[in-house]
Amino acid sequence: MLILLLLAAVGFFVFLFPRSYFFQDCQHVLTRWKIKQRIQAVMQTNYVLVDQFADTVKAQPHKPYLRYKDETFTYLDADELSNKAARALLQSGRVKGGDTVALFIGNEPTFLWLWFGLQKIGCPAALLNYNIRSKSLLHCFKCSGARALVAAEELQDAVEEILPSLLEQQVSVFILANRCKIKDAENFKDKMSKASSEPIPKDMRSHVTMRSPVGYIYTSGTTGLPKAAVVTQTKLWMYSLFQQLGGVKQSDVIYVSLPLYHSAGLIGASGAVERGITVVLRSKFSSSQFWDDCRKYNVTVIQYIGEIMRYLCNTPKRPNDQIHKVRLAIGNGVREDVWRDFISRFGNIDIREFYGATEGNFSLLNYSGKIGAIGRDTFMHRWLFKYALVKYDVDEEKPVRDSSGFCVEADRGEPGLLVTEITLRTPFSGYAGDPQQTEKKRLHNVFKTGDMYFNTGDLLRIEDDFFYFQDRVGDTFRWKGENVATTEVADVITLVDCIKEVNVYGVEVPGLEGRVGMAAISLSDGQQFDSKGVFKHVEKFLPTYARPRFLRIQDTLEVTGTFKHMKTKLVQEGFNPDQITAPLYFMDEKLQDYVSLKKDIFDAVISGKIKI
Repeated sequence: MLILLLLAAVGFFVFLFPRSYFFQDCQHVLTRWKIKQRIQAVMQTNYVLVDQFADTVKAQPHKPYLRYKDETFTYLDADELSNKAARALLQSGRVKGGDTVALFIGNEPTFLWLWFGLQKIGCPAALLNYNIRSKSLLHCFKCSGARALVAAEELQDAVEEILPSLLEQQVSVFILANRCKIKDAENFKDKMSKASSEPIPKDMRSHVTMRSPVGYIYTSGTTGLPKAAVVTQTKLWMYSLFQQLGGVKQSDVIYVSLPLYHSAGLIGASGAVERGITVVLRSKFSSSQFWDDCRKYNVTVIQYIGEIMRYLCNTPKRPNDQIHKVRLAIGNGVREDVWRDFISRFGNIDIREFYGATEGNFSLLNYSGKIGAIGRDTFMHRWLFKYALVKYDVDEEKPVRDSSGFCVEADRGEPGLLVTEITLRTPFSGYAGDPQQTEKKRLHNVFKTGDMYFNTGDLLRIEDDFFYFQDRVGDTFRWKGENVATTEVADVITLVDCIKEVNVYGVEVPGLEGRVGMAAISLSDGQQFDSKGVFKHVEKFLPTYARPRFLRIQDTLEVTGTFKHMKTKLVQEGFNPDQITAPLYFMDEKLQDYVSLKKDIFDAVISGKIKI
């Protein structure tokens, strides 16, 4: 009744204020309300997403679900192949219902067959980032509690590096290869090809509830090593219904070039099941092939992160730039100037910028098309969700509290830490195997005694009732679409003999999204800086996006009263050799060395002549 009264008021309000956002606000809240009702319905009936998958297969068995390179898989194909994947795991005798299985696989169809197959037998999937190696890879595997690992053929070397630890834990290892070169691993392709495609009995997942984990997605969060964010069955539904919120129709074809181990890529693949649409999957993003793919597969919806938009805008112009069927782009992190360039060059595509965290309990969507914004702040939105921007001390790395011990709300236009209330309706499931990090994300007694809020770790500001992303706080910055945990990078660099102490942070480079990695280091007593040795070390132990591009050598590193490294001043000073007297170095990948950062290199980086 309340919704009907609200809608009745819309017409009168729009008549009085025809240029307002009120109608869009009401429409968005109504969609949110419908999604909320849907979530409540599936929770009451324990109707998990794989049940929806089964019903979609029955309703449209011959509709294409997945197009990959020159292959097309119908919904029936996807169903049968996921049955084979599930049976292959069960028949191996190494996996039983409820066991966690880690997937170390790139964007390929088998990833999805395993993803759905594991859901059919009630097994959570740990989605490992295929860029990580060594210590980080082993850490991510361990914290999920996985009993088995399925890895792509091209990742066998990475698996072999941690194999002794896996075998010590009695972990079963499967490789997606026609020929498996690892002695103690099994060939999964062979097992899957021999398995039956008969339906999996529903009682195989009788132990699963809406609060059961369906998977673990890794996020750096704001501190430390990557953490396994728990994705419950309810959370997966929320991911999947995000397409409906963004305006995806059942007739759409969505293009997914983002990694499936990320929540963004998973939204594209899983959301398709709820909408019953076709997914076009690309193994890896390619700016030169992007629009050709969209034309080839009749794509109507694309997913992006800010870097993707910029890469596309930087490609050579073509006469057919606006000849395509793409009508909608959903993603986050696009700059205002790139946003304008994108729609000017590629046509009037509706860009739906959103904000959300993998483990978070709150999301925003810019449904009004306001360039640069990530969402609207309205009384109706606050009616559905309880959130606030609170003042934040960036040096002390904690919210500001008043004399009563409660947080202080930021003023309009002032950057503030976004916090969202944790309730039964908006839960925070935390991180697998890491109760300490889970607790760090909870803020207690925020506005009253006994309340509890989720600390997003992000600074936002509100202007004219629009949210704008300001910055990321804590020990994480974003680069190349990945969250870089500075603590992890510092731990790796500190292992170099010549280095005593490391403070890692991100610096801005004109024209680039996110922040580029930089490290202030102090040298061990009596040691000289071994530039080539440091380069070889970070190249071996850190993924490309986490390697610091700039180094700054200092006698000592400043710390706070609680012995935390001070970053604010370093971030502000950047890497300009005209303003910094300390020795500066630049990561030269061609020379495989950290070279002295002189004015000519600085100018070339700033102008974009040197690509990083």
